Amino acid sequence: MRLAFDGRHAHIGRTFMADVANKYPESVPGKYYVDNQCIDCDLCRETAPDNFKRNDDGGYSFVYKQPSSPDEEARCKEAKEGCPVEAIGDNGT
Repeated sequence: MRLAFDGRHAHIGRTFMADVANKYPESVPGKYYVDNQCIDCDLCRETAPDNFKRNDDGGYSFVYKQPSSPDEEARCKEAKEGCPVEAIGDNGT
């Protein structure tokens, strides 16, 4: 069972999955991306600050730099696994 928070309500048992078709255009090409399910919780920016930034106007995160080291890759993977709404994908191109 998974607990997800959409900014206003907690949802139990909902399944989310990032969709490359809905990724934010600011996300640079490559493996990782953020899609439009992002709730601007800041987890990814805190976990992998070298790779995720915030769009202040839209209130969401995006990948501004793909990982370029094993450490950055591990932090991006941790951010993806910790995302409460699974808005981070790792199959982008």
